[in-house]
Amino acid sequence: MIEHILTVKVTEAVKALYQHDADLSQIQLQNTRKEFDGDITLVVFPFTKISRKSPEATATEIGEYLSLNLAEVESFNVIKGFLNIVVRKEYWLSFLSNNYLVEKFGFQDSRKKQPVVVEYSSPNTNKPLHLGHIRNNLLGFSLSRILQAAGHEVVKVNLVNDRGIHICKSMLAWQKWGNGETPESSGLKGDHLVGKYYVVFDKYFKEEVANLVAEGMNAEEASKKAPLILEAQQILQKWEAGDEDVISLWKKMNGWVYEGFAITYQTLGIEFDKTYYESKTYLLGKELVEKGVQQGVYIRRDDGSVWVDLNAEGLDEKLLLRSDGTSVYMTQDLGTAQQRYDEYNPEQLIYVVGNEQEYHFNVLKAVLKHLGCSWAESIYHLSYGMVELPAGKMKSREGTVVDADDLMQEMFDTSEAMARELGKIETFDNDEAHNLYRTIGLGALKYFILKVDPKKNMMFNPAESVDFNGNTGPFIQYTYARIKSVLRKAEDAGFEIMLSESKDTGFMPQEKELLKKLHDFPIIVSQAAGMHSPAVIANYAFELASEYNRFYHELTILKEENISSRGLRLSLSQFTSKVISNSLWLLGIEVPERM
Repeated sequence: MIEHILTVKVTEAVKALYQHDADLSQIQLQNTRKEFDGDITLVVFPFTKISRKSPEATATEIGEYLSLNLAEVESFNVIKGFLNIVVRKEYWLSFLSNNYLVEKFGFQDSRKKQPVVVEYSSPNTNKPLHLGHIRNNLLGFSLSRILQAAGHEVVKVNLVNDRGIHICKSMLAWQKWGNGETPESSGLKGDHLVGKYYVVFDKYFKEEVANLVAEGMNAEEASKKAPLILEAQQILQKWEAGDEDVISLWKKMNGWVYEGFAITYQTLGIEFDKTYYESKTYLLGKELVEKGVQQGVYIRRDDGSVWVDLNAEGLDEKLLLRSDGTSVYMTQDLGTAQQRYDEYNPEQLIYVVGNEQEYHFNVLKAVLKHLGCSWAESIYHLSYGMVELPAGKMKSREGTVVDADDLMQEMFDTSEAMARELGKIETFDNDEAHNLYRTIGLGALKYFILKVDPKKNMMFNPAESVDFNGNTGPFIQYTYARIKSVLRKAEDAGFEIMLSESKDTGFMPQEKELLKKLHDFPIIVSQAAGMHSPAVIANYAFELASEYNRFYHELTILKEENISSRGLRLSLSQFTSKVISNSLWLLGIEVPERM
């Protein structure tokens, strides 16, 4: 790639001109702004201390050196401290010729021995997946593909929070008010059924708390002494003690939830290499806590609870084990982290978890360090912001959070309405039309969420996301379908999609700009991996689609009579279709062959 070639040659130029070894961090290359002549710009300000000359003089000297010593440089110009370099046509033609038929252009082969473990989803088994889980799953799955494309071995894992007080609440409510209801008898997905009884528990629990408060108890004490919460805590204690009846009910209701989750994951297009269960990892966590007590790094108090003092790290004291011997979230996270380290010896442990858990992961790293786990530094929390819907756009079954299944169905219905309105399904049979609605609907949902920087809160608007104009998934999908239509028509007309070997082959500005945008893709993949941000890929895909549409509208392709120019434009179209497809694959988005 020309950036690598220039980096090597600029280093050589600095050494030759100023007898100084340039630091690679000083070499800043960027695309030349469109209002200036050039393809790539070198920022020369970092070298002025070395050259002891003005930015303009330094840029001119480096530019002259590159022109004399690098065949790929055609010319240069200097704007203040910026060296704008024009790359020869021959480089661009060679790049296009070598890459426009490469299926996985921009992707690197795996070159790392240690894998990256990415945890995402991490649902509780007391309710169905919701809108927040959708952002979590899309980020984790997309990041996994991006890291893989950047040359990493990746292990995609899910941690199911299948134990604890939350599921005990659903179990207790089902025992009291379920009357033996099952997914089969109710017609509900298993996760929705269990979630229904979590809501039932909450309803009666609040009534009990209100009654206790009315009798003179303060609200905090009432929430701890309400009969329902005491019963739920007893179930949790029986579960950890291995009570057969409690375990049997727990397995049955969790089984319903897993079947429901599997349907949601399949619809969303999400998968995992391995699933961990808190019901198993918490045991290893308890062993680690006991180990910490024996080593004197954790403290057992008089009531039997275990704590760690993290004040020296700027945190506070953290509970690791309750006085009744039951574990907390930190207990199982210790066990899970240790198990993954033992299994994979990973380069990095990435947790895709909402930003409200930033403190939790700071504590996790500190607690592990107290145990002497130097690998705790490999833990990385990919923190993401909240995602909300415009008020009144959708309501969940309980009127509180939006279920993932409901939202996806809303997307399918919205994409169907939009497609019918625009007349995009007139030649489709029922199966084709149904598949198109799902492809567009999921593409709209995934793109709209992933185009936003993960750290930012966002508002998701279903109708806006399905717009075929603007920065949306359907716009990019439609651009891909448009290119495939051009290529099919070219094939039907007997036109060859190939480059001419003629030295007279030139570039129109639209052709060169499109090719430069395609040339950026490997760098974009690397940047997205380094920043842990699918948004980098998403916004590049939109820019590429926009650049192709400008090329498409301003130049003739199939009606171009010059065979060399037509071949060039068809090659650029073929190349663009592959890069759009690869970009959207990194986001977990499918591309339709026609729309």
